[in-house]
Amino acid sequence: MENKILNRVGVILMSISLIFTMACTDLEVEQTDSILGEAFDGLDSSESSAQVDDMYNQIRGYIGDQANTFALSEVTTDALLIPTRGSDWGDNGIWRQLHQHSWTPDHAYITNVWNQWNQLQLSGSRVIDDRSAPSAEVKAHALFLRGLAMFVILDNFGQVPFRDTKADPIADPDVFTGADAVNFIVTDLEAAISGLPEATVSGDNVRSTKAAGRYLLAKVLLNKHIYTKSGSADAADMTRVISLVDEIASQGFALQSGYFDIFKDTPDTETIWYINTGVGNRIFNGLHYNSTTAGGGGWNGFSTLAEYYDLFEGDANNNRYDASGMAIDGQEERRGGVPPSGDGSMTEGSNVGFGFLIGQQYDLDGTPLEDRAGAPLSFTREFTSTATGESSLVDNGEVSGIRMMKYNPRYGGFTEHEIFFRYADAYLMKAEAMMRSGGDATTMVNTLRTMRGAATIASVSEQDLIDERGRELYMEFWRRNDLIRFGQYTRDWEFKDPSAIGNADRQLFPIPASQIILNPNLTQNPGY
Repeated sequence: MENKILNRVGVILMSISLIFTMACTDLEVEQTDSILGEAFDGLDSSESSAQVDDMYNQIRGYIGDQANTFALSEVTTDALLIPTRGSDWGDNGIWRQLHQHSWTPDHAYITNVWNQWNQLQLSGSRVIDDRSAPSAEVKAHALFLRGLAMFVILDNFGQVPFRDTKADPIADPDVFTGADAVNFIVTDLEAAISGLPEATVSGDNVRSTKAAGRYLLAKVLLNKHIYTKSGSADAADMTRVISLVDEIASQGFALQSGYFDIFKDTPDTETIWYINTGVGNRIFNGLHYNSTTAGGGGWNGFSTLAEYYDLFEGDANNNRYDASGMAIDGQEERRGGVPPSGDGSMTEGSNVGFGFLIGQQYDLDGTPLEDRAGAPLSFTREFTSTATGESSLVDNGEVSGIRMMKYNPRYGGFTEHEIFFRYADAYLMKAEAMMRSGGDATTMVNTLRTMRGAATIASVSEQDLIDERGRELYMEFWRRNDLIRFGQYTRDWEFKDPSAIGNADRQLFPIPASQIILNPNLTQNPGY
């Protein structure tokens, strides 16, 4: 029954023959094509608990994947791109389209994000339904996860289909936009916070807690003016953001020194919520095939733009550590460094650097590594065609592009510990809320910069704050969200399609075409 219900919300997979027929005729898809079957009548206590368990299991896949939510959040920005190297990572252009902002309504990752998070939303509604019998804590988890799902849908698509589990199962789902959508999410999260358990600082925060609920509520309120199109942040919302972050800090969460230690599977004071999903996608998709033998070697895809690397302090062309692990190119801590060898333990992966990998890479014993053709394995700032030598996203060689390494193979290539909500993000949200309500965020930002080994700055502008978020939170799912809020998602960057520059329509993804047909309450986003 659940799968039938989901059809109207966003997971109908239309057959190839139907798609072909529709493409060639004026066939109208009637509403009876998605009959939902019998009505929902509630879950008992054990079923509700099992449903929430399943929702957390779904989250593992959503967050651990290198495609879908991660790709829409990071690859559509200046932070990540995947050039085609020979035939590797071609994939019919699906990766290049994201970075270039040339995606179409049938892009698979966009459709997957719509389907996945709508499925999670409906699963939550089944538990929350007053005919179900969840415990208070199970219901709080369902409220939090439904709020998260609706937030992701709103953030990416600007409208949220919602099926009332008490409604006629063949009725079209309602669609929430703007303030209505925000208010629904806020109500869910406020109810969730009251019933969720307290977080344990430096503990096993693998499920949502009051701190996670407050973090997500702060995130929603910080972006509220984007969703409602009001033009500017409301002072009361910004005051609430500050208060929510202060409540998180009162539970003991705090900035932690030792930046890359935060991303180990060990206790820290910053991890508000981590997902027990393998971090292998964050490690191996950027490393060269010969970078390490850990995990079977790298996949040689993901890279970053030189302009993103240049946000950090340090030499533009070198990012090295000495044998003791000290930075030798003037770089701040978050930019990391490339070591001259392994750490002496011969641990697989201990020769792989942290942060941004540029220039010559070395084996465990200090031998300079080579690519598969025998040339030096020396990552470059540029993406160039091997045929023409010109700047290009296709026909790249094996060493083009600076690689990013936040999780490191020396700590386990597939450790199930990916951070999703982190205190430094909440801290910077508070700084931004202060700035947006007329306050001065300079002291807060400088406190963080000093801890990360970066020079203090005299004052903090909007540009300084978006840049600081870029330095602190790379590869943590928030770059697209941040760029939109700071009005920079449609600016020019290397390889962006010229038609997308300044095109505000690209701030939302298209609603999958099948869902527009199946639910007339949905309206396709402008530009698609």
